[in-house]
Amino acid sequence: MSLREKPEVMLRHVRKPLLHDSAVKQVQGAAPYIDDLPEPAGTLHVAVGGAPKAHGTIATLDLDRVRQAPGVVAVITAADIPGKNCVSAHMEDEPILAADMVEFHGQPLFAVAATSRDAARRAVRLARIEIAAAPPAVTVDDGLETGARVLPDYAFLGGDPNAAIADAPLRASGTLRMGGQEHFYLEGQIALAIPGEDGAMLVHSSTQHPTEVQHIVARALGVPDAFVTCEIRRMGGGFGGKETQACQWAAIAAVAARVTGRPCKLRLDRDDDFMMTGKRHDFRADWSVGFDQEGVIAGLDVLLAARCGMSADCSAGVVDRAMFHADNTYHLPAFRIDTRRVKTNTVSNTAFRGFGGPQGILAAERVIDAIAWRLGRDPLDIRKANFYGPGRDRTPYGQVIEDHDVGRALIEQLERMSDYRARRAEIAVFNASSPILKRGLALTPLKFGISFTLASMNQAGALVHVYQDGSVHLNHGGTEMGQGLFQKVAQVAAEEFGIGLDRVRITPTSTEKVPNTSPTAASSGSDLNGMAVQAACRTIKTRMIAFAAEHWSVPEDQVVFENDHVLIGNQRIGFGELARAAHCGRVSLSSTGFYSTPKLHWDRERGTGHPFFYYAWGAACSEVLIDASTGENKVLRVDILHDVGRSLNPAIDIGQIEGGFVQGMGWLTTEELVYDAEGRLLTHAPSTYKIPVASDVPADFRVALYDGANREETIYRSKAVGEPPFNLAVSVFCALADAVEAACPGAGQKLDAPATPEAIVTAIGDFDVVAALAGALAPNS
Repeated sequence: MSLREKPEVMLRHVRKPLLHDSAVKQVQGAAPYIDDLPEPAGTLHVAVGGAPKAHGTIATLDLDRVRQAPGVVAVITAADIPGKNCVSAHMEDEPILAADMVEFHGQPLFAVAATSRDAARRAVRLARIEIAAAPPAVTVDDGLETGARVLPDYAFLGGDPNAAIADAPLRASGTLRMGGQEHFYLEGQIALAIPGEDGAMLVHSSTQHPTEVQHIVARALGVPDAFVTCEIRRMGGGFGGKETQACQWAAIAAVAARVTGRPCKLRLDRDDDFMMTGKRHDFRADWSVGFDQEGVIAGLDVLLAARCGMSADCSAGVVDRAMFHADNTYHLPAFRIDTRRVKTNTVSNTAFRGFGGPQGILAAERVIDAIAWRLGRDPLDIRKANFYGPGRDRTPYGQVIEDHDVGRALIEQLERMSDYRARRAEIAVFNASSPILKRGLALTPLKFGISFTLASMNQAGALVHVYQDGSVHLNHGGTEMGQGLFQKVAQVAAEEFGIGLDRVRITPTSTEKVPNTSPTAASSGSDLNGMAVQAACRTIKTRMIAFAAEHWSVPEDQVVFENDHVLIGNQRIGFGELARAAHCGRVSLSSTGFYSTPKLHWDRERGTGHPFFYYAWGAACSEVLIDASTGENKVLRVDILHDVGRSLNPAIDIGQIEGGFVQGMGWLTTEELVYDAEGRLLTHAPSTYKIPVASDVPADFRVALYDGANREETIYRSKAVGEPPFNLAVSVFCALADAVEAACPGAGQKLDAPATPEAIVTAIGDFDVVAALAGALAPNS
């Protein structure tokens, strides 16, 4: 029993709604972030100077006035980088500091290290920069026209989609444009680099990927990876924006520290953070579909074109994942899912919660809605008609959906819980009598694949020490960005040893303790690091059990850990007492742990395999209200039912579902990135870029966890929860499109994302608001 998973009735910490480990400190403002750490004596502050044009060659970079400015200690250019001037992990297509060519407005050209942050920022403005400008490609359309790519085109093909569409009784086609999204983490990009002896460098970086920061910094400094340590205790949000993008600022800070011999801190101003860091990829989806009178799809042809920016960054995986999710929960008998990874003269786009999945899912749901509108049917009925099921269970990438029954049961349960049918009938009556205000309703399903699609990333390590007093030191490769990973993993460690959470010490993620980490991304943090920590705990526990059995002459199965004690036959001793005895008996109480996700294989060249360990399922029902004359809109009610398996911590998981949904709602309703024709980002600050606020959250917001265990052997049969709920916000966009369609038949398919008031009015277009309003106000109306 000792090393087997405990029955649920015996669990003390796991599956309990426990408080986030930093919650109280965060509310009090007492949780230290990198900018709160005591600055070593002599710390310099670094500011970055960016390109004033989006495309062209550098004709003049005159920094003489910058060097002479008050407080300036050093000015760093590409020539000062002792190692490789490259921030890209794989493609080597993006410099740390541009030397010859600029490829987006704001691209870093130089850095200033000064005695204060104010002095550094003032000095940056004194540079004289001249660019021999060339016309920039700014939009997806621009990039498609130039034909430039950051990566080759790639497609999934099954059957003959052209013939299937041509032979189908009915056909539809369209284009959907999806905007990007700024991460808007509360803590901006920041790094503190402290030089050590013999060329060593300690870097405190707000990063989701300490190993990549370690590698990029070491490469920039021209030293082995072992000379660089990257450490992070917590981030004030990441959302994917600190997976690769933290490397550049850490590298610049480290180079400045090498040049000056002093600690250097770089904290981006919010405007610079907006301009200089990548965002969610915006997409254009061109699609055509063939279907029958029941709305069942016969064939689908979709082209997903993504604005990747000036370099590849994460675009290979992001656009691949959009392809993996272009089916959402629907079986496609014949398909072509084609992609273009478009190069533009904009900042290189990067990872963002969902990692391309939301764009693929939104395209799929637009197709379903278009079929429903064409047939005059309820979109939910079309969704259910195309759902995966027996004999219709193979995805476009060859993976068999083994648990489609979970998805179908979940959506039917939410249909009942949300009272969908009655509300749909009520909304139809309301819309028939309301010419200006229109309500919309949509219930959309979700199937989200869990695993990194780059197989080598599906691994994790951990380090656990048990001290003689029975306290436990816990370290692993995952990073904490507010999502509760450290709390969940601590619960696992406490559960394994049968001790209180107060006995488990959570320590900062450090490449010095656990090497070669994967990024905390792809919703895999708890899956990977929880299993690695469990493995380490069980190794130590096995040694302690063997020692106790021999020392007290009892069978090993009579050694049981529970409630801060160990039952050894008929004896009961404290956990700390056994730890002391085992130490005296020369038993190692320290262990590493390692986990690699099983069952994964993917042949990208053939476009087939088993890229995901399992799927997280979910569904959301959203009701909205729009003013057809102004486009103003409001989310009235949201019902969510989401599958997290056997939750490690229901309180944290529900919080993640709520937060992910609202962030997704922002992407699809208010968060609009606007560039001018010269490639300048115009929405570069909170004054011009609108994230959801408290008043945007629906007053009627109902979230429930689906009751079901993970069929795969995950940590305590839980499922990932970080990214999947973001996609549930697609229901809000579909509900807005439903309301637009009610206002003007045929207009729903014209609605692009984000569905701002301007986008809604544009979609409605020829709807004669004045005439409708006049009719509504007429005495006899």
